[in-house]
Amino acid sequence: MSRCYLQPSPNHHNYLPLNHHHHHEYSKQKLTPNISNITWHPSLSRRERNQLRNQRGLTIWLTGLSASGKSTVATALEQHLLHLGLAAYRLDGDNVRFGLNKDLGFSEKDRNENIRRISEVAKLFADASTIAITSFISPYRADRDLARELHAKTEQDGDEPIPFVEVFVDVPLEVAEQRDPKGLYKKARAGEIKEFTGISAPYEEPVNAEITIKTHENTVEECVAQITNWLIAKGYVKSEVKN
Repeated sequence: MSRCYLQPSPNHHNYLPLNHHHHHEYSKQKLTPNISNITWHPSLSRRERNQLRNQRGLTIWLTGLSASGKSTVATALEQHLLHLGLAAYRLDGDNVRFGLNKDLGFSEKDRNENIRRISEVAKLFADASTIAITSFISPYRADRDLARELHAKTEQDGDEPIPFVEVFVDVPLEVAEQRDPKGLYKKARAGEIKEFTGISAPYEEPVNAEITIKTHENTVEECVAQITNWLIAKGYVKSEVKN
């Protein structure tokens, strides 16, 4: 059986090394501006925007070890949703670390800020009735919980909160290490990369992820179908979406 990581799309990019530091006690961040003279100005309600675009926005947050297949599945999912006539956009290291977050390094503070910015951008895409697909290791539950909370706090003017769908790309470490497309695990084992997730830094598996996919047991198409079918079952995506 072919595997997800063996069937990348033409637009697939390799994984970026995310060097994670020791597990930290995560302090809750404020979700409101710290400038007193900022006033929120309402515009179209989310419900009105969704009706006009005939689509509901949401965030699909893929998390998992390096080389677990996150980027491959995210790319294929984005293409599939676009072919269904849905607006979708993928956020990953290639279009975030080289642009929006190019000023951030890999310190604990910078890693927290990296995930916070990604969460905010994904929320904005989803608020604009677009399906935001994020593909980052995001190894700490606290970071992912913050992203979920940002979406949960979007309930206003009768609008429901923006859905946040956590997808755990569940692959055994030995499988990810065997794939190792850029030799990162080999370097980590040799001590050339310090505090590498899964080797010398922890990965905290999701406790209650909405979806769990296993890229070592299923093809890319099967992984995408599993996610899409879940979205349809929850009513987030219409089964009769135009082609």
